[in-house]
Amino acid sequence: MSAIVTQTDLKHSPDIAFDFVRALAEELSAGKVDLPSFPEVAVRVRRVLSDPNSSVDQVVRVVGSEPALAARLMRIANSASFNRSGRPVTDLRAAINRIGSNMVRSASISFAMLQIRNSNKLAGLEDHLNELWVRSTSVAAFAFVLARTFTRINPDEAMLTGMLHGLGKLYVLTRAVNHPELFASPDKLHEIIRDWHASIGKAILENWDFPEPMAEAVGAQEDHERAEPADPDLRDVIATAIVLSSFPTEDPGVLAALEGVPAAAHLGLNAGNTQDVMRNSAAEVAAITQALGA
Repeated sequence: MSAIVTQTDLKHSPDIAFDFVRALAEELSAGKVDLPSFPEVAVRVRRVLSDPNSSVDQVVRVVGSEPALAARLMRIANSASFNRSGRPVTDLRAAINRIGSNMVRSASISFAMLQIRNSNKLAGLEDHLNELWVRSTSVAAFAFVLARTFTRINPDEAMLTGMLHGLGKLYVLTRAVNHPELFASPDKLHEIIRDWHASIGKAILENWDFPEPMAEAVGAQEDHERAEPADPDLRDVIATAIVLSSFPTEDPGVLAALEGVPAAAHLGLNAGNTQDVMRNSAAEVAAITQALGA
């Protein structure tokens, strides 16, 4: 796993931030990336889906062990976005086959974030966690639409990456609860999240054996100066989805925001089509967001 923090990086940081980020770096370097209050079912879903030898029966058994998650997958499979034929599915196996493994992953991550938000162990972080949960589902939805509209990237993989783009923030928040001194200085906690969440998120995805393009997209989500590849890639999709998720459909401010994001132009978004794209995709973005966040 790549190192995310070095002594050189931290030597000019105040002691509180230095100690906290150093502790995070040590955990990540040691492979200790389990999240407090992360539901066991979400961990098992990740493991079974990352095993190429796993069968659909195994996935069904894992998901079926958590009725609330199983019910969510059934709702998604029968939603307008995934039930193009209009024929409802009535069993979990059919639902999983219909929506695919990446949607199962996305839904399990959304479910896990909701459970973390409601954990008594993280009392006091509710507002931070709710904001992250809402934002992650929105970025996931925009990533799905952008990938399908402008690239050859698998939209489901883009959606999953969008759902995971804030994993570094989640990791910092769940660790910060044991450091009340950080909450005495909200600006300091904000700075830590701002400066480190992308590289932390990348390190977690690498440790969890997610595909390299997904880890790279999470790590580069705020790197707007990178050299663009010949064709739009997942990094372009995620960087642009993050910006779009911050604006209502008809908000002209999105145009100015995208001017500083070369990834958007690389996808083909410009002043002439951006609002049309947002307007035309609004219903689908809303449907996917609702499905993930239900």
